[in-house]
Amino acid sequence: MAFFLICVALLIAGYFIYGSFVDRVFGSDPTRVAPAVRMADGVDYVAMPTWKVYLIQLLNIAGLGPVFGPIMGALYGPSALLWIVFGTIFAGAVHDYFSGMLSLRHDGDSVPNVVGRQLGNGFKQFMNYFSIVLLVLVGVVFVTGPGQLLSQLTGWPLLTWVIIIFGYYFFATMLPIDKLIGRLYPFFGALLIFMSVGLTLALMFSDKPLLPQGLTIDNLHPKNAPIWPLMFITIACGAISGFHSTQSPLMARCTQNEKNGRMIFYGAMVGEGIIGLIWATLGLSFYENSAALGAAIAKGSASGVVFEISSVLLGGGALGIGAILAVLGVVVLPITSGDTAFRAARLIIAEIIKLPQGPIAQRLYIAVPMFAVGAVLSQVNFTLIWQYFGWSNQTLAAIVLWAAAAYLAKHGKLHWICTIPAVFMTAVTFSYIAYAPIGFGLPIEWANWVGIGIAIAAFVWFYAAVCKPAAKEAGAE
Repeated sequence: MAFFLICVALLIAGYFIYGSFVDRVFGSDPTRVAPAVRMADGVDYVAMPTWKVYLIQLLNIAGLGPVFGPIMGALYGPSALLWIVFGTIFAGAVHDYFSGMLSLRHDGDSVPNVVGRQLGNGFKQFMNYFSIVLLVLVGVVFVTGPGQLLSQLTGWPLLTWVIIIFGYYFFATMLPIDKLIGRLYPFFGALLIFMSVGLTLALMFSDKPLLPQGLTIDNLHPKNAPIWPLMFITIACGAISGFHSTQSPLMARCTQNEKNGRMIFYGAMVGEGIIGLIWATLGLSFYENSAALGAAIAKGSASGVVFEISSVLLGGGALGIGAILAVLGVVVLPITSGDTAFRAARLIIAEIIKLPQGPIAQRLYIAVPMFAVGAVLSQVNFTLIWQYFGWSNQTLAAIVLWAAAAYLAKHGKLHWICTIPAVFMTAVTFSYIAYAPIGFGLPIEWANWVGIGIAIAAFVWFYAAVCKPAAKEAGAE
């Protein structure tokens, strides 16, 4: 347990120390009038208290990623915990902070506009369609996952829960953000806290040995799958997630002051990192070894692992009140991300076709066909959808980090805080797509060289196209 507590302490220290440093580099300005105040429309631009915005941001971004991802990432051993800690502090939270603050600086811009402002119109057009595809994939993943858990909990058919969840998503997507999302999320947050604290304490006082395989960075995957790049894709939202950049603008439109940005954006990612730590530790400790965890995942998927751990640790079996609350605490994570995924997709499509979203009829024009596509995709194999989600998710994260690095370079600020994680994630995503069966299926050695080569090329382009012109312009002034 000491190692787990040290990891949690590092994340909290990262928020106060590195988060403050990142905030100073960006230069948050409390005197600016926020879009939520200046552009209030009662639908998407709605000023809300900081505690509520933080809680909504946390629930928006913390989908299945910090639960299912760390469980599957635990197959690789304790190295998963290290990636969650350092990935969150130096990559994920930085990514979330800049995606939120750059949106806040520019009228609550969606992520395609944030990227386009820094990297050009070509990137903006690419991001328009790439973001929509990712958001619909997220919505589909975050229907099937909670549907499986609720089906196991109640015995109702999976299809019934899929229909119910899609119905909730539809209404949450259509209604003003403070009418449904703003009112339900505090209750959902209470469930989330119960799940996180309850399972952690239950593990501490159980007879399960903590990290039975010891503290090692060796690859413990039962099928010897390579840590690089697979673990960094598998633990999707637990350390860094491009999906978060699609959610940050939603809360940028509800934030009352830039001074709250570190707490809302950097802080929410730290909160998600702690959730990821909890589930990675549970996966490593509840089962005897990686092979046993792998067998449990193969038998009932990651949702089956969540159900088994909650039922056993909190007592009373599947019908115990503690187990029920813990499972519901996990369920609210994807549900509170799926609804805002579809909401963000609606807003991006509206920007592309220039359709105002005030009148409800105009929201219906976008929402109805979008949900029809989602319903069709929900029938596709979950594992396949998750693989494409994982890769596209981390690819988007790399692009947003490059955009943030460009912003800092253009303003003569320390761009390395974004450039280094951008290079790292570029190498990860291209190595993965070169190696994975859903990509090019190259041998791992070749795939790694492809990823490294493209990451180096991206940095050379960034230096030549962004850093040198910025330095030249600064010298001319």
